[in-house]
Amino acid sequence: MSTPSIGWEADADLVVIGGGVAGLTAARTASLRGLRVLTLSKGGPTDTSTQYAQGGIAVVAPEGDTVDSHVEDTVDAGAGLCDPQAVRSVVTAGADAVAALTDLGAVFDLGRDGRVSRTREGGHSTRRIIHAGGDATGAEVQRALNAAGLPVLFGTAALDIVTGPDGVRGVIVVSDKGFGIVHTPAVLLATGGLGQLYSCSTNPPGATADGIALALRAGASVADLEFVQFHPTVLFSPDGLGRRPLISEAVRGEGAILVDAAGESVTAGIDPRGDLAPRDIVSRAIAARMRRLGTEHVYLDARSIDGFSQRFPTITTSCRAAGLDPRTDLIPVAPAAHFQCGGIVTDTHGRTSVPGLYAAGEVARTGLHGANRLASNSLLEGLVVGERAGAAATERLGASARVAEVTPARLPRIDRTALQQLMSAHASVVRDGDGLRGAMLRVLALMNDGDAEPEEMTEEAAAQQVSESEGAGAQCPDPADSVAVRAVSAGDRPAGVLRAVEDAALTMTARALLVVATARAESRGCHTRSDCPEPREELRRSVAIRLGSDGRPQVVSEPIALADPLPAVGVR
Repeated sequence: MSTPSIGWEADADLVVIGGGVAGLTAARTASLRGLRVLTLSKGGPTDTSTQYAQGGIAVVAPEGDTVDSHVEDTVDAGAGLCDPQAVRSVVTAGADAVAALTDLGAVFDLGRDGRVSRTREGGHSTRRIIHAGGDATGAEVQRALNAAGLPVLFGTAALDIVTGPDGVRGVIVVSDKGFGIVHTPAVLLATGGLGQLYSCSTNPPGATADGIALALRAGASVADLEFVQFHPTVLFSPDGLGRRPLISEAVRGEGAILVDAAGESVTAGIDPRGDLAPRDIVSRAIAARMRRLGTEHVYLDARSIDGFSQRFPTITTSCRAAGLDPRTDLIPVAPAAHFQCGGIVTDTHGRTSVPGLYAAGEVARTGLHGANRLASNSLLEGLVVGERAGAAATERLGASARVAEVTPARLPRIDRTALQQLMSAHASVVRDGDGLRGAMLRVLALMNDGDAEPEEMTEEAAAQQVSESEGAGAQCPDPADSVAVRAVSAGDRPAGVLRAVEDAALTMTARALLVVATARAESRGCHTRSDCPEPREELRRSVAIRLGSDGRPQVVSEPIALADPLPAVGVR
């Protein structure tokens, strides 16, 4: 990418990148503390993953539930990689975070007794999930936060975060006004997930791993990228690509069951919790049944649920659009990419290792989710950590924040469709070492335009990268020091620039994911290796990646800090 011609400039105390639950919660908190906040959203007011969240918010119920129980369920789902301190920190703050959202005007469903209604989802030991609009909780959360009236620049994307010796100094952005600079000492990344790495996903089109790439280029670490959660029950459509409608876990919580074409249970004998086991277990069970029967989907039988259309109006609409009536028809479902459990390494106040750079929501790795996220803990995390990160940003007031020079950015990338096909084929619900290595080599070959054959990546070489004895110097193989990149001129339209930036982010994230997935020669949580079907105690640790001085992702071996390494900043 050539050096952009800057057409406008602005100043802010905090720039929030992302307009979902975590970003808007942080923006509101920081604004209330007197910070000048500028929020950037590359889409419109509802182009967020938050908008599509159906199930609800997991928060400790006032009766028959405890913080300890919610913590235990979360840690159990996380398959040995949760940070228990982080889990307890976030879970404990849940009730107050929901109360703050209610004060903004969010309305949750009530039961016949006039109290907030709660349902149960996979991995939870009790009914603690609150919901809104039946199955439109995310839409209600987004509505309430949008109604707060915070200033947001829609249709504006971040291209690069500029740093200096003291940390963050500003952001290079592009909008319909052209290229701009926002001078700021603090940036919060709340960009959502990486669902567009896959051909079929529950995520919106904007889920292109932007935050991962921005953080890596700014010098931060990411971890646990190999743990991509595939939601077990996404509405199946022959040849369906792109964003697919979700069939909420709450449907199973209300009594629906998973069956194959013969009417046999899909999860019987696999886990004592049956269809309400954690998502990784249910997705694996569905994938195994599909593979055994040679089918593309299984079925969800929800015919026993009274008042289905009232309890699940969004799902009913999706089913009817596909010619299905959940009251009388079996619903064809299959797993699809849903949530990145890892992300930018932060503490539970959103701080990264780069001064002035914060992250919250799905893009962040706080230690809450471990190797597999517990259902409905995502909106909870967005509310809690978003608020804390907004408060933490006050510590950057007075820091130097001027961007003195804009340098060209290299955007090595490959065709998005080709990348999605590779990831869907080789880094999906069930993976194996040969497929992961083959996908990695193919990505490198495509980046090299086929001019050279990249060196072989063996599992042993990948494993060495995560060995604590190898230090921080190991690198991913690359076919050449300089990758030929299609130039994006300063005169290009913003849409063309945005597509290039998104594809570059997806390519960088895919490379990092494939390296750590190859190295993790075990099955744990969302990461299932058919050639390594059991967990290995020596691999029960998070694996972090950072960009080397040459711009290549490389595994680093320093331990990831536990939650809250710094004191709180006046917030629970």
